[in-house]
Amino acid sequence: MKAHEYQAKEILRQFGVPVPRGGLAETPEDAARVAVEIGGPVAVKAQVHAGGRGKAGGIRLASGPQEAERLAREMLGMCLVTHQTGPQGVTVRKLLVEEASEIGRELYLGMVIDRAGERAVLMASQAGGVDIEEVAARSPEKILKVYVDPATGFRPFMGRRLAYGLGLDGALAKPAGDLMASLYRAFVEKDCSLAEINPLVVTGDGRLLALDAKLNFDDNALYRHPELVAMRDTAEEAPLEVEASRHGITYIKLDGNIGCMVNGAGLAMATMDVIKLAGGEPANFLDVGGGASSSQVSNALRILMADTQVRAVLINIFGGITRCDVVAQGILEAAKEVQIKAPVVIRLAGTRVKEGMDLLSSSGLPFTLATDLADGARKAVAAAG
Repeated sequence: MKAHEYQAKEILRQFGVPVPRGGLAETPEDAARVAVEIGGPVAVKAQVHAGGRGKAGGIRLASGPQEAERLAREMLGMCLVTHQTGPQGVTVRKLLVEEASEIGRELYLGMVIDRAGERAVLMASQAGGVDIEEVAARSPEKILKVYVDPATGFRPFMGRRLAYGLGLDGALAKPAGDLMASLYRAFVEKDCSLAEINPLVVTGDGRLLALDAKLNFDDNALYRHPELVAMRDTAEEAPLEVEASRHGITYIKLDGNIGCMVNGAGLAMATMDVIKLAGGEPANFLDVGGGASSSQVSNALRILMADTQVRAVLINIFGGITRCDVVAQGILEAAKEVQIKAPVVIRLAGTRVKEGMDLLSSSGLPFTLATDLADGARKAVAAAG
């Protein structure tokens, strides 16, 4: 789950990270009101789950309340297209109006889980204000890292090391270390998968300020954080992904035309690989789970058929915990309720596979049965044209 910038800054503020004064605006009048409260120049920032807003006109400066109201009127409802949104763009529904800051230096600070190192890693760079991916590709030596052992946590020497590496010595070294410690606490206590401040700026009067903030949370830990669940903005998510989450189905939309229904994340990845090897492109990642019920299978098929890009569907189920006959029954139930608009290829293997295949073959419905995964992928690619 992703947080908007205004939400991320509020969380970081609670942990002691310095952020600009600001407020949320959902109408032009809101923007004027917040600008009056702040006084002086303000930045009006589109609140969307995508980077690259500044280059696309999603961040604008206003000298005062009247200009903030005018800019908000222009920005609310606009379609913002950035390198992360794709050509279709996203609709701007909310704005963050915050005090404009005089920028002396722009730095980068971020934290993720390093799965190879099995611990959190705090990254810093003097090349702030640009995508960290660009820095990693062009100048990897500019990225400084410290790995945090979960048994000992973030230690002061780690902050000093990064601060000095960023050129933050003297009066800024201790505030920088404190800020990094606060970011680490927020990362751990809120079960983040990503915590990023880009840019972290040194202001003209020598203060550190998180000018932008991004927090992503581990979906598997949201049951511990009802306050985070309340922040979820489903308008920023793909509608089919939202629908899938309501039924406990893991679904991610992709760009291909072959819909995939699989039980188990590893099998889903393998299925997509085999589809590509057969010359096709998967339209989605969909995992109904190891113990999927017939209703989940039915809902999954309905979600696949709702995707207008899907030209064929490959159902690949390995019956371990999930019984193949239960899956087959779910497919048949879905066929009664959902208009099957694309050819469906089915491969079943494992527990009660014969009973499941018998149900499908005797149903009279135009399903194509496959003997194995490779056979299923070839038939799905052929069916998709």
